[in-house]
Amino acid sequence: MATESPDDENLLLQIQEGDNNAFATLVKKHSTKYYNLVFRYMLNREAAEDIVQTAFLKLFENPGMWSPKKGVRFTTWFYRIVVNLCLDSKKKFKEIQLPEIFEISDDRPHQEEETLTLEAQSLLAAEIASLPDRQKSALILCFYEGMSHKEAAEILAISVKALQSLLMRAKERLKTRMKDYLWDTHE
Repeated sequence: MATESPDDENLLLQIQEGDNNAFATLVKKHSTKYYNLVFRYMLNREAAEDIVQTAFLKLFENPGMWSPKKGVRFTTWFYRIVVNLCLDSKKKFKEIQLPEIFEISDDRPHQEEETLTLEAQSLLAAEIASLPDRQKSALILCFYEGMSHKEAAEILAISVKALQSLLMRAKERLKTRMKDYLWDTHE
């Protein structure tokens, strides 16, 4: 989960006053975390870079969009913007980029195991990418971003109970799909 440092609010207030250095500091501080989120969501480097850049550009062009008076932390608010941009950009970036699977050779004793592990990870990433949007969002926010159910529900603008239902359906679907894969691989 994104940790809100005490100076995020001050940085945003400085940005609202036109301080470009404060904006650069905020981008440097948070861009990697949001890039990782988008990459997990889109599985496309170009999409991840474009979406994060677009999100920060929106903030730069209209820094008053976020206000501490709304009672929402910057990181929670910005996660929502980034997730919404992912949903909007899905059709533009169709190509999924997964790790290459290496050819098995006799010169590395455990290469077959490593290859199967990498292949399973690639398949899991593809299966997560194929989940319905709300299930995928819930899964990524809770498991990859480490958010509590309450935080993820707030970002997705749903109840905690609805979030838990999305997670349960996503895990069941992944479990079934991966079980089928593992069964086919070891026959």
